[in-house]
Amino acid sequence: MTLRHTLDFLLYNWLDAPALTRRMRFVEHSRETFDAVLDTCERIAREKFAPFNRLVDTEEPYAVPDADGSLRVVLPQATYDARMAYAESGMLAAAQDYEYGGMQLPYLVEAAANAFFGKASISIGANLLTVGNANLLMAHGTPVQQQVFAANEFNGRWTGTMCLSEPQAGSSLSDVTTRAVLEDETDPLGPRYRLRGNKMWISGGEHELAENIVHLVLAKIPDAEGKLIPGVKGISLFVVPKKLVDTSGQLTGVRNDVALAGLNHKLGWRGTTNTLLNFGEGKFLVDGKAGAVGYLVGQPGQGLRCMFHMMNEARIAIGMAATMLGLAGYEASLEYARTRTQGRPVGAGGKDASQAPVRLIEHADIKRMLLTQKAYCEGSLALLLYCARLVDEQHTGEAEAADEARLLLEVLTPIAKSWPSENCLEANSLAIQIHGGYGYTRDFPVEQYWRDNRLNMIHEGTHGIQAMDLLGRKVLMEGGRGLKLLAGRINATIEKSMQRPQLAVHANALAQALERVGSATKAAWASGNPSEALANAVPYMQAFGHMVLAWIWLDIAETDQVKGGDNDASANGRMQAANYFYRYELPKLDAWLRVVESRDMTCAEMPEQAF
Repeated sequence: MTLRHTLDFLLYNWLDAPALTRRMRFVEHSRETFDAVLDTCERIAREKFAPFNRLVDTEEPYAVPDADGSLRVVLPQATYDARMAYAESGMLAAAQDYEYGGMQLPYLVEAAANAFFGKASISIGANLLTVGNANLLMAHGTPVQQQVFAANEFNGRWTGTMCLSEPQAGSSLSDVTTRAVLEDETDPLGPRYRLRGNKMWISGGEHELAENIVHLVLAKIPDAEGKLIPGVKGISLFVVPKKLVDTSGQLTGVRNDVALAGLNHKLGWRGTTNTLLNFGEGKFLVDGKAGAVGYLVGQPGQGLRCMFHMMNEARIAIGMAATMLGLAGYEASLEYARTRTQGRPVGAGGKDASQAPVRLIEHADIKRMLLTQKAYCEGSLALLLYCARLVDEQHTGEAEAADEARLLLEVLTPIAKSWPSENCLEANSLAIQIHGGYGYTRDFPVEQYWRDNRLNMIHEGTHGIQAMDLLGRKVLMEGGRGLKLLAGRINATIEKSMQRPQLAVHANALAQALERVGSATKAAWASGNPSEALANAVPYMQAFGHMVLAWIWLDIAETDQVKGGDNDASANGRMQAANYFYRYELPKLDAWLRVVESRDMTCAEMPEQAF
């Protein structure tokens, strides 16, 4: 079953995307316009992205000296062509208002359409930061910042980044040392500051794919004594363009004091420029002075709150990237298993060399590995589109429904990022296994899919960070209301499925899993000691994620029974994937939750010397 076939089922049979067209914001749309967007993106991905996925992996970006003494990044022509095609499609502004050149598409349809690019070449198709950057400015920037910076990112003239990590700080944002000193509080682009510091791991931090790059930079404003406030409370957010602009969005001809210090050469995503940037080192003087010019976004000290608008969006996008790489590997290994002959059937005559060898897919263990990939990857895609549907509900639903969607997204975001990043990577590993020795050669694409996907477990916050966010904050926030809302949705699926004989056993298993996760949550916090509660946050998140995916698969199976599926083969495939998940995956909850419930401290109390 192709990606388009899967998307059509999820959008139209399961999530009822056309129902959104009854809302004022989407009233000019229909299934026909949704299909047209999907058709366009599928075509561009097939023509401009997929053929060059291996090229951008082998011809990595490199830096050469420019005439002004800075470093200039060189990229393959295919990267320029692909980005141009994407920008011209209008997808950068797909969900934006018509007045910003947008299509006012539901985010659900935008996410589904962008899936084609992630599958074709995640390394070329990394446009997520530009859109996230612009969306943040639409939420927290001034009207002038929206018109100057966000609008020119949406129309494709400029690209965007987010600059959080520093060489000495990594994910510990409270330890950032980049400082911002006020220069002019009355600048029409926003209070103007001079920034000095270094930022690391900046995707798209330097290139010539567009005429300007809009950096969103976290920095600290010093106090009256010139000292930086410890912790995250002192962090503010600034928009720092590579090239200075005026209030009409035109380049002034002045290069900002932002310089490329070097490129990071990563395991995967090799076609995406990843940089170390120096802000304010004096390589480019502005008005005769060192210091990168930046404009305050939002209020001083509120930088992290603003940035999380972009971070949460990026986390869902990373989950989608992981899912698409998993699906790409699944499709490649399925095709290989259908055509490669090797071995003979187990049983009578199985060792008879005179018999013709059979195709790989006829072996039970190959089917196991394929079914695992299908359950992981198609389940992840469904979860992420469900989250996208919640975004639409949050923005366009009635007040109560919008608030529930907001809270459900808070709880599900750590899962949407981390579960696909871990399990679709495992799917890629199984794709290599199915290929055998060929799998780890460059003659086949599956080794690249694995390398590209390995980064997603770290991108936008590691498993440990997501797990502590889930158990330490999300399931507790607002008195646990988000967890209760999720339990309500799961129970609704259980009640529907209990009425169907084919699904009743799975419904009972999901009910037990939901009860077990609820009791484990209470047990983890029984002592009120965060060190004990969070010592096993990752096993908790793994169990929580499996419960959520089991719910997704049961809800899909119930939809198939109600609507009869789109055809017998694909509906049967989904049912088998659900069966696999409940019989092979859901039972893993017991081992994970046992250490959570007992607040086991084996790992936390391991003496350093004992290693």
